[in-house]
Amino acid sequence: MAFIEMRDIVKVYSNGVVANNGVNFSVERGEIHALVGENGAGKSTLMKLLYGMEGLTSGEILLDGKPVQFSSSSDAIAAGIGMVHQNFMLVPSFTVAQNIVLGQEPTKGSFLDNEGAIRVTEELSKRYGLRVDATAIVDSINVGMRQRVEILKTLFRGAQLLILDEPTAVLTPQETQELFLAVRELVKEGKTVIFITHKLREVKEISDRVTVMRTGKVMGIVPTSEATREGLARMMVGREVFLNIDRPPVHRGATALEIKDLSYISETGRPMLRNVYFNLYHGEILGVAGVEGNGQTELAEVLSGLRAATTGQAVIEGKNILNTTPRDVRLAGIGHIPEDRLTNGVALKGSIFENLIVDRYFKPAFLTGWSINYNKVYKQGKDLIKEYDIRTMDGFVPLGALSGGNMQKVIVAREFTSDPKVLIAAQPTRGIDVGATEYIRRRLVQKRVEGTAVLLISADLSEVMSISDRIIVMYEGQITCVMKNSPELTEEELGYYMLGLKHQDPAEMEANL
Repeated sequence: MAFIEMRDIVKVYSNGVVANNGVNFSVERGEIHALVGENGAGKSTLMKLLYGMEGLTSGEILLDGKPVQFSSSSDAIAAGIGMVHQNFMLVPSFTVAQNIVLGQEPTKGSFLDNEGAIRVTEELSKRYGLRVDATAIVDSINVGMRQRVEILKTLFRGAQLLILDEPTAVLTPQETQELFLAVRELVKEGKTVIFITHKLREVKEISDRVTVMRTGKVMGIVPTSEATREGLARMMVGREVFLNIDRPPVHRGATALEIKDLSYISETGRPMLRNVYFNLYHGEILGVAGVEGNGQTELAEVLSGLRAATTGQAVIEGKNILNTTPRDVRLAGIGHIPEDRLTNGVALKGSIFENLIVDRYFKPAFLTGWSINYNKVYKQGKDLIKEYDIRTMDGFVPLGALSGGNMQKVIVAREFTSDPKVLIAAQPTRGIDVGATEYIRRRLVQKRVEGTAVLLISADLSEVMSISDRIIVMYEGQITCVMKNSPELTEEELGYYMLGLKHQDPAEMEANL
C-alpha cells in the first residue's frame, strides 16, 4: 500500500487553464521520490494540492489507503505532510531557534522559554544531522543554513513526508552534498521525501524513483537506477535535448569592458562590492560564480545603470559608463538580461511586440517622421517570434500571459538583437525548463562566436562551467579567484572559493585577469 496516493487528479483554474489533467501519483513510505518537469508541467500545482494550498477540481488523495481532504496547509501539517518552499519563509530578525518553534513556542509559566527553544533546536539538529547555530540571527547566516532551518522547522511540526521544492537552487556543491546526507538520514529515521528539481544529475544521485510530468500529465514513472539524464529530458520536453553545449574554439579579442576598483555600499551601509576589478574581452564568456548575496546582483545592476556605484570605473571604448542612466548604458553598447525579469526585464501588460522594441522605438529604423512605424515594429516582432521560437498565438498577446520560458525568450531576443558589444546575462535560465535552458545557453555561445563579450552571472554552477571560458568567484563582495575553464576544473574546487575557504594567490589571479 502506498504511503501517499493521488488518483485521477484534475485541477482547472477559473480562467480555464488545466494545470493537472488526470494525474496519478504515488509515493512509497521511506523513499526519496523525484518529481521533474518543465515550467508549466503541473508539478508545483500537484504539490500545492497535496499540501492543501489549492483545492481539487476532481480526484482524490489517499494517506495510507484512507481518503483525506485538506482545506488548508494546516490540515496537511496535522496529517504529517510538510513543505519546504524554494523561497525561504523565515523571519530575518529572529534567531534560528525562534524561527523553528514559531507558532508553537515552549513556555515557562506565562513567558516564552527561549532556552527551551534552543534546546529543542539543538536536539533536532543533532538527531537529523542538520547543523545549525540555534542562537544565530537568521539574517546573518548563509543560504545553506537557512535551508536547514526550513527543514528543521518542518520536522519540529511532526512531518513524516517532506516536499522539498528546488532545495539546491542556491547551494554550493559542498552544501548540496551536506543536504543529501541529511536527506538520507531523514529516510533512515523513517521519513519520506518528494524532491522537486530541474537538475537531472541530482535526480540520479539522490532519488529512488522519478515521476516525469509534461503539460499537466504524467509521462512516466521509472526507477532512478534505470533512468538516464537524456531519457528524462526527452520525456520532459517531448524531443531530444542536448545537455552538453559545444563551445567552438574562439580567439579572444580586444578588451571590451574594463572594471577598475569598483565598490558599492548599500542603502543600509553594507559594502556589497569591494574594489572589484577585471577585464572582459570580445569573443569570450566570463562566468561569475558565487553563493547568492555576495555581490553578484549588485555587480550586474551597477554595470547596467540600475544602481549608482560608490567608487570605481567601468570603461567601454574609453568611456566610463558608471552612474549614468540605463539608456546611456545601452547606447554605449551594453545589453542586459536582468536577474529579476518581472521587475526589470519586461512590461507584463504590454504586448510581445511592444516588449521587443521598448529599447529601440525611438531609433530611425522604427520611425516615419516623428511617429512610430508600426508596420516595421510588427515585421521585426514576427521575425523574432519565429527565430527565437517564442510560443504564442501572435505578437499582440500581453507578455504576462506567457510562460516563464517564453517570457525569457522575449528578453533574450530583444537583448541579442540590440547589437551589444557587451552582454550582461544575469541568471539567464533561472526558473525555466530544460528545453528553454538549452536554447538560451546555445544562443549565448553563438553570441560569443560572433565576437560579443558576455558576462554570465549565474547561481547554477554547472551552467557557469558548461559555457564559460574564464570563471571568477565572488565572496563577500570581492573576487576570490579567477580561473581559466578547463576539464580539470571541478565544481568542488570552485565551491571552496564560493564558501570563502580558499583565496587565490594574487599573482595567479592577476595572470588570469
